Amino acid sequence: MIISRRPLRPSDFRFEAKSCLLCQWRTFSTSYRRLAEKGAPSTPAPATPAIPEGPLADAPRSYGKAVSEFTPKALGRPIGLPNPPQAGENAGVDNRSWKQRRADFVDYDKHLVRRKQLTQKISTPYFREWSNMRLHKGKSFLAPPRLFKGDRALYFPNLQGQTLSKDKIPKDTTSVFEDKVSIVSVFSSVWAESQAATFASEKDNPELHEVVRSSGGLAQMVQINIEENALKAMLIKLFMPSLRKRIGAGNWGRYFVVRKGVTDDIRDAIGLLNSKVGYTYLLDGECRIRWAGSGPCEGDEKDGLVRGAKRLVEELKANRKEKAILPPKVNTGKRVENQTAATAA
Repeated sequence: MIISRRPLRPSDFRFEAKSCLLCQWRTFSTSYRRLAEKGAPSTPAPATPAIPEGPLADAPRSYGKAVSEFTPKALGRPIGLPNPPQAGENAGVDNRSWKQRRADFVDYDKHLVRRKQLTQKISTPYFREWSNMRLHKGKSFLAPPRLFKGDRALYFPNLQGQTLSKDKIPKDTTSVFEDKVSIVSVFSSVWAESQAATFASEKDNPELHEVVRSSGGLAQMVQINIEENALKAMLIKLFMPSLRKRIGAGNWGRYFVVRKGVTDDIRDAIGLLNSKVGYTYLLDGECRIRWAGSGPCEGDEKDGLVRGAKRLVEELKANRKEKAILPPKVNTGKRVENQTAATAA
């Protein structure tokens, strides 16, 4: 063992302490300097989704002020998203790179937005949606008396989930909706499924199923079960064999179990204002919402759905005939290029 005879001076300790504090200050001030260079943070975007105007403005929601009195109104304008859906959207998977995640992590404005979102979720009453069921059995709106015009109709979003097929590969709803007339039932519980069944089940609406059978494969029935709770989703997987027997092998690919991707903005856009209520949508071949209903069927809503489905099937048949009559486009670009090259030679 080597023992140094050099006496230790207090100045050595002060130098080491200063350097250590300097290193600590540099590591501490790294993120602070980035925030200081950005200046004062701009006003962040509101975390709560904007309540749309029209018949859905006064409808009860799971957030916001509690509603004690409400009378559902008929949809006077289209509902949905402004852009056409694309396969792969709303999958609920974070595709950001590590660099993007790090940039978002040190972004103060996004921290404020995220803080407001978490505050909104914490402050939302757990039984708000159940209490809203007292108002007309949770019915958010009445079905429109006629179809929305095709040039003004908005789009149904793409959702990704597992079907009853045994391949267990997540599939997109857009690929199922394209070029077909679809009657879509959206629900999140047995109670909501029973409400949607008053519109689209064969027992309650046999005329609608007759339209689907006589369409020659142009119309279809689609069911979307949105279940964000992991425990309930696991129970659905356990009972999938019984679901397959009840629905039939021909409809396995048209029953979706969606767990992620349904944001509050999407719910407000398409009118999914209560997860305990069933909703029914009529889509055309371009995934546009041409008709919509909520809660249990009332009055002549059932007849309106049948008339709308018949009309959309006729429109789809007419469009297919026009495409078959039109001659295929001939690509004359190469011919013009060859003629130009021969002239130049």
